[in-house]
Amino acid sequence: MNSSPSQYTTMEHPNHHQDIVVGLDIGTTKIACIVGQKNVHGKLEIIGYGKSESIGVTRGVVANIEHTVQSIRTAVEEAEKSANVKIEVVNVGIAGQHIKSLQHRGQIIRTDTEGEINRHDVQQLIDDMRKLKVLPGEEILHVLPQEFTVDGEPGIKEPVGHTGVRLEANFHIITGQTSAAKNIYRCIKRAGLQVDQLILEPIASSSAVLSEDEKDAGVALVDIGGGTTDIAIFKEGIIRHTAVIPFGGNAITDDIKQGCGVLKKHAEALKNKFGSALEQMMQQDEIVVIPGLPGRPPKEVSRRNIAGIIQARMGEIIEHVHYEIKNSGLERELIGGIVVTGGGSQLRHVRQLFEYVTTMDCRIGFPNTHLAQAPDRSLTSPTYATGIGLVLLGFEEDNDSPIETTREGEDDTMRGPKRFLKKIKAFFEEEDQ
Repeated sequence: MNSSPSQYTTMEHPNHHQDIVVGLDIGTTKIACIVGQKNVHGKLEIIGYGKSESIGVTRGVVANIEHTVQSIRTAVEEAEKSANVKIEVVNVGIAGQHIKSLQHRGQIIRTDTEGEINRHDVQQLIDDMRKLKVLPGEEILHVLPQEFTVDGEPGIKEPVGHTGVRLEANFHIITGQTSAAKNIYRCIKRAGLQVDQLILEPIASSSAVLSEDEKDAGVALVDIGGGTTDIAIFKEGIIRHTAVIPFGGNAITDDIKQGCGVLKKHAEALKNKFGSALEQMMQQDEIVVIPGLPGRPPKEVSRRNIAGIIQARMGEIIEHVHYEIKNSGLERELIGGIVVTGGGSQLRHVRQLFEYVTTMDCRIGFPNTHLAQAPDRSLTSPTYATGIGLVLLGFEEDNDSPIETTREGEDDTMRGPKRFLKKIKAFFEEEDQ
């Protein structure tokens, strides 16, 4: 499916004449709609955005269609008003604990023993990987080459132009549940929109917060959302490992709710306004007073106790992250350390706790690397990393600047989800007939 950004609007912004791209981040705690365009300097300019509470999504997966549709409509309508455009087509992210990854090795024997390896040979190897058997109800989203071997010579990044008979490669393969994608598509369709691209959310977030130097040097991106924590590890500019941890910021809120005996809305406020990921940074005598239930007195909660609860759960998340980094086999090669983004990265002292647990350098990832001045400073918050990344990837595809080129002018990182999306669209077309 080929598209151009001009599809994304039917009404031109009065102050801007370039085409726009819209990213829709359907998260566990919020739904964000970001409207962007490129300025004359090639920077992304956000011309409008909207957000709403996500009340139909659990751990990154749509659990209630009608609630999710209403939340999408609210966010999109707000974005339309702020950008003064009519939104019709969106780039949407896919995530959740159903996302899985595996390593596989493939090979082909070339019939042309004298000629050079070409793009067709590489594509044949990748297409063979797409024929792998996966569990029922799952579909291959991405096939990402790691390194190639030509006639027994390993460590080749770009095999095109080499002479050889046996072409082999290690692949990182990412799968997702077909039903989860169908539910996303169903929600978008019922909201009166069309899906242009279906993009793995960690890939979108990495586009917004990581530099090319970091991806080349080696870096672990950790996106702490409300329901899940997504991990994507890069080395030499290539995704080497991905993983999804099935809990995030909402688990911390639930722990505070139970540990302090307060309502969920008060637990969320305690976490965001008074929380810390390091208990030792809080004084024992710092007390927060919150309203009691009707007919009951206000409740006093110690900030140190809140921090203790947060540190316990965040420490557990970080331990899982550290396990995945070790499991990738690249722990000692990640010169760029860890970049933490997403809503959970905004907790006080979370960077310090990451460094303490993992002994690796860490920074917070803000989505302002490719941004022109945002109309609202809150847009540069890590909370919007995925939404801004979805917009950036829309422009990258149309400008032929792929993440991982597999055939001249094509981007396999996007081609996989496009095939997935094509099958889903075909399913709904048959359903409508």
